[in-house]
Amino acid sequence: MARSVTLDAAPAPTPPACRRRAPAWAWGSLLAAALITAPLVAVLVTAAVRPGAGFVHIATTTLPGMLGNSALLVLLVALMAGSAGAVSAWIVATCDFRGRRVLEVALLLPLAMPAYLNGYVYTWLLDVAGPLQQALRDATGLRYGEYWAPEIRSLPGAALMLSMVLYPYVYLMCRAAFLQQSVCLLEASRTLGHGLPRTFLHVALPLARPALAGGIALALMETLADFGTVQHFGVRTFTTGIYEAWFGMDDRGAAAQLAVGLLGCVFLLLGLERISRGGRRFHPTTTRHPPLRPVMLRGWKQAGAQLACAMPVVLGFAIPAGALAWLAATAGDPLDPRRFLPFALNSLTLSAITAAIAVAMAAAMAWAARLHPSPARAFANRVAALGYALPGSVIAVGTLVPFGIFDNALDAWMREHFGVSTGLLLSGTMVALVFAYLVRFLAVALSAVESGLARLKPSFFAAARVLGRTPGQAVREVELPLARGALLTAGVLVFVDTMKELPATLIVRPFDLDTLAVRIYNLASDERLAEASTAALLIVLAGLLPVAALTRAMRRAE
Repeated sequence: MARSVTLDAAPAPTPPACRRRAPAWAWGSLLAAALITAPLVAVLVTAAVRPGAGFVHIATTTLPGMLGNSALLVLLVALMAGSAGAVSAWIVATCDFRGRRVLEVALLLPLAMPAYLNGYVYTWLLDVAGPLQQALRDATGLRYGEYWAPEIRSLPGAALMLSMVLYPYVYLMCRAAFLQQSVCLLEASRTLGHGLPRTFLHVALPLARPALAGGIALALMETLADFGTVQHFGVRTFTTGIYEAWFGMDDRGAAAQLAVGLLGCVFLLLGLERISRGGRRFHPTTTRHPPLRPVMLRGWKQAGAQLACAMPVVLGFAIPAGALAWLAATAGDPLDPRRFLPFALNSLTLSAITAAIAVAMAAAMAWAARLHPSPARAFANRVAALGYALPGSVIAVGTLVPFGIFDNALDAWMREHFGVSTGLLLSGTMVALVFAYLVRFLAVALSAVESGLARLKPSFFAAARVLGRTPGQAVREVELPLARGALLTAGVLVFVDTMKELPATLIVRPFDLDTLAVRIYNLASDERLAEASTAALLIVLAGLLPVAALTRAMRRAE
């Protein structure tokens, strides 16, 4: 199927800046940026104290192992997720074979599967007491130790689990980059005798390096932020160290200092890629872009392409989802619906509140930068987007520290002046938890809203102004309805990400509030995956919503 893609189209101009004084809501981007950076500042300030006994103990015992494990985990995920994402993207973008249109969409399905659910399912399947090894022993009469079986509870096993669900980040970006590359270069490579594999390695992949690096960077940030998978596999990383320092040692200073170390790893990854790229540019040098004609595959080449694209889907989604569905149907959560329902209601409530606030904030920030552009607002929007680069455990520590200081100061003041104790008004409440979610996922909503606004023609806004509408009325009556799809997409993405979030929820949540993610973690930690399957399946079903939205966006773009 021929595709026509334009690379050098000029970006759509934005509506002319409104000359009147910006309304109060237009200053929301500056306030949002201040709120988003508050946890980061709190972590840095808390970590600036002299290391205590807790951190000294960690530094002399487990910190070298955390550093080594984190570095090796990042390297393995980069190799596995990068390879799976780039190869599958190249195949579906440049080849035509039976089932290609289905696989093109199916390759996104692992996005619906949280990494910790993948880890729980595969440890259940492949462990010594799991069904696969049990069936092997029953069929052969061998005992444990007399046959080889993969050691799934290991660092390579954890890296594989993470790669299975994170490769779609690389796939999405590389697929778009391959479709937008100059067909002239690809045809020149084929004319010189290079087949598709050599053209991929020597021409297409180097040109797609920014997309490849961007996708891998997203995958690695999620890797460093992961807690459920590495904790279940017994791999010590910075995230598990932060959790242990906070809850096991009750040492906030040590937790903050580990959080700063984790944050340094995130920025080091991004900095290394930018430095290695140097001054090289990767844009096309011609304005002629004939449509890309996929190569028809037959025989063993078609079978190989189908296998290469189907394996990530089967391993990353089909097997875990099938196992969870079977466990839920045969066993499931033993709680009666009245006791199980609160977990689902808590997850839905927190996710809905966070999504609504995030979309409202993102809309205000995006339209403020669109109607009243200024360097300060542009910078504030970029700062507010930094939250997604912060692991959930870092945000959790940065949320509880300032909230705790505020609660203690208010309680001391009320005791001194009125003899009344206010207790903890913010710490350990849903307010703190929603705030942590907003810091983490506001960037997701802001990116979706900004991309939606970029597709609106500025002439619509100008026509509304000519007809006598104020800027606010033009936004409400014209641009807001047209951007309805982008706002809905932003809400769905934040809603699902909030439902799946585990480390921030574990640290910040009130003691009497459990979500589906916490229910899964508690049961899986006790090796009770069959009971956790009901909650896990609900999270997977919710995760299919953004996959459907991404599929629709891909089809519309084509």
